[in-house]
Amino acid sequence: MSAPSSPEIDRPDLPAESDGFIRGLSQAIGGPLGEHAVRPDARRDRFWTAPRIILALLCLTLALSWVQKSPCQDGDWQKNVQYTRFCYTDVLALYYAEGLNEGKVPYRDHPVEYPVVTGYFMGALGLPVHALGQKYPEINQGKWFYNANALVLSALAVASLAMILALRRRRPWDAAIFALSPIVLVTATVNWDFLAIALAVFGLYAWARRWPLVAGLLLGLGGAAKLWPLFILGPLFVLGLRAKRMPQFWTATAAAVVAWLVVNVPVAVLYRDSWSRFLELNRERPIDWGTSWYVGRYVDSKWNTGVAGDQGPFQWLSDHIPVLNNISYALTALACLGIAALALLAPRRPRLAQLAFLVVAVFLIFSKVWSQQYVLWLLPLIVLARPRWGAILAWSVAEIGYFTAFYAELLGAGGKPVIPEGTFVLASSLRLITVGILCGLVIREIWRPELDVVRRTYRDDPDGGVLDEAPDAGWVDGLRRRLRVAPRPATAEVVSEAPPPTPVG
Repeated sequence: MSAPSSPEIDRPDLPAESDGFIRGLSQAIGGPLGEHAVRPDARRDRFWTAPRIILALLCLTLALSWVQKSPCQDGDWQKNVQYTRFCYTDVLALYYAEGLNEGKVPYRDHPVEYPVVTGYFMGALGLPVHALGQKYPEINQGKWFYNANALVLSALAVASLAMILALRRRRPWDAAIFALSPIVLVTATVNWDFLAIALAVFGLYAWARRWPLVAGLLLGLGGAAKLWPLFILGPLFVLGLRAKRMPQFWTATAAAVVAWLVVNVPVAVLYRDSWSRFLELNRERPIDWGTSWYVGRYVDSKWNTGVAGDQGPFQWLSDHIPVLNNISYALTALACLGIAALALLAPRRPRLAQLAFLVVAVFLIFSKVWSQQYVLWLLPLIVLARPRWGAILAWSVAEIGYFTAFYAELLGAGGKPVIPEGTFVLASSLRLITVGILCGLVIREIWRPELDVVRRTYRDDPDGGVLDEAPDAGWVDGLRRRLRVAPRPATAEVVSEAPPPTPVG
């Protein structure tokens, strides 16, 4: 009798069998594939494999996203067309606001409100478009700039999905959550976030391949595009501590610091005021639409809690931004300490993607700024952390609800209100609640690893690299005993593991 085959060699996970939500939907077309059904052989040469289908679906989503933004591409934003058509994009607006249409070099000729890698990216596409416009005055520079950015950002989105597929070879259909997401449809080219997302996902892939130096370089560059990829170093520290893999963590961290310094120092030295514009803007920015602080301020205005005279606490904080900044940082730090404690006390070492999602999510929950495109940061992380369709679809619906309410709020800011303020606050609250629910579900699966569907397919952590299947440091069990954290039953851990691979040769 032959040995049981490895899940990687046999067949990939099928959502209609493993995911309750998809299994329920499949009843409309006859239910999941039966036990004796003839299945296509994945080893035969055939073009439309699962990864290719999923990549094609993302290309379709990105094409529809381009169509959705097409009413704004000419830059003729009369009668608030950018809001009535839901097609506003920073990419086009900032081509003019940052002086790229005049040939201004980012940071040298004009302070840029973004970290340097994003500024470099803007200049690398914007300055050639300006030069082309000088040679051919009849072209619409803004439209060319937007389309050039849309093409490159779409390519980065496809590359990010390819990396997710590479990280989940046994579970390719998890990546369909990303490919078909309405979040990608409406926000893919609102800003340059896919630049940082691609660098972060490539960094996770490099770590999974046990290339800590390359992973650190990519995460450092990602942090120089948008800050959040650097947050992934926090989970790496805690997991490395638990698994006695600190040398690899320090290699990745040193590489991230070097990469960040290499791209930042020249601009900081030569154009310090322009370089520091990003930091100053974040210190000075007031409470942004849709944040937890915005919701709290609305509640203050309705209930008038009586703190500081006629002001409630959230209204008072909105008038004292430095205090708000400190409270926001403190709450984020406390939440991260809680995540670290969870990682050290959990019955099994959590997966890297689970902790990365939690850290980025709590940063957004407690931040005073949550721009509409920031939701893209969470999408690849939740796909890797908890690829369950039902909860992610509920969150996506809440995000689309917020997206439409936000544009109505923008229309109302310039004149007659379009929707009641309470409706916008409700949409904002639902978004926050659904993100909080996702955090709760991820935490539950960390504490009860037998519920983690990824661990039903993989033995431990497919993203873990040197952490994958590494034993815990000896002090971990001692710490759990001292804190009287009861271990999970041994059977729960065994159930969650896939069969061992069949020896080859």
